[in-house]
Amino acid sequence: MLDDLLLFGMGYSWGGYESLIIPFDPRPYRTATQWNEKGPSLRIQIGLEDIEDLKRDLDAGFARLRAANS
Repeated sequence: MLDDLLLFGMGYSWGGYESLIIPFDPRPYRTATQWNEKGPSLRIQIGLEDIEDLKRDLDAGFARLRAANS
């Protein structure tokens, strides 16, 4: 899913303008409630790209993920 995204780079945001995405495990960071979901989560930083373009990029990525898991 992530390797073929066109508009999202991989990494954490350091205050830039670009859109970024990275998988992470939220369990160690949760203190008020417990994270009970299976698998990793995605941390997404939305930049200045067109929102419709970003949605299409994510939709295509999730379609690849669904295809890989079926």
